[in-house]
Amino acid sequence: MMWTVKAVGLGVVAASLSLELFVWFLRRLKPGRTLHEVLFFPSEMACVEHIFIPSSPHSCLCPLPHGVETSFSRLLGRILSAKSSLDLCIFCFSNMDLCRAVLALHSKGVTIQVLADKDYAAVPGSQIGVLRKAGICVRCDGAPVYMHHKFAVVDGRLLITGSLNWTLTAVQSNMENVLITEEPELVRPFIIEFSRLWAFNDPAPSHHSVDQKPAHVVSRTCD
Repeated sequence: MMWTVKAVGLGVVAASLSLELFVWFLRRLKPGRTLHEVLFFPSEMACVEHIFIPSSPHSCLCPLPHGVETSFSRLLGRILSAKSSLDLCIFCFSNMDLCRAVLALHSKGVTIQVLADKDYAAVPGSQIGVLRKAGICVRCDGAPVYMHHKFAVVDGRLLITGSLNWTLTAVQSNMENVLITEEPELVRPFIIEFSRLWAFNDPAPSHHSVDQKPAHVVSRTCD
């Protein structure tokens, strides 16, 4: 009788372990969740020092609210998540906190390439000169039309795009939006477009051989 009870008990334990292993195996097979996020502006005004220095909420004495998550702080966090590269294509860049984020990445060895509109690269408050002085490679659009793209690609995997200009006015006063996604089918065309524009706006004479027309993108299923 005792052997029967022990056998049943062992069978129950074995079945339980088998079930746990099966669930673990299914979880391993299930693809990871793809990041999709939408941010709307204007953003609530709050201190963002903790984004750059985690200990700052306990030491910063500025009058703004501290430790508050806002659309702008989330945007800064996504930008600062870069580990290897940041490709930035922007119309106007005068926001000092966004500039600070780019400079922080540069100081960590992240490869940064910036494309900007030539007319707006020199407006009062532009941070393009600051980036160049720091040694960041910046190219200005030489086409007769405005460079009105607003997007960034982080580490070749994360796309940040939308109507938001990288200016203080856009962040604090305008009705703007930002889409953040890791969806490969959306990220890939922006990588292609940035590469095309980067090559075309190379100051070296050979850049004229690059097609000026936007790349024709055909939707297809990812491999």
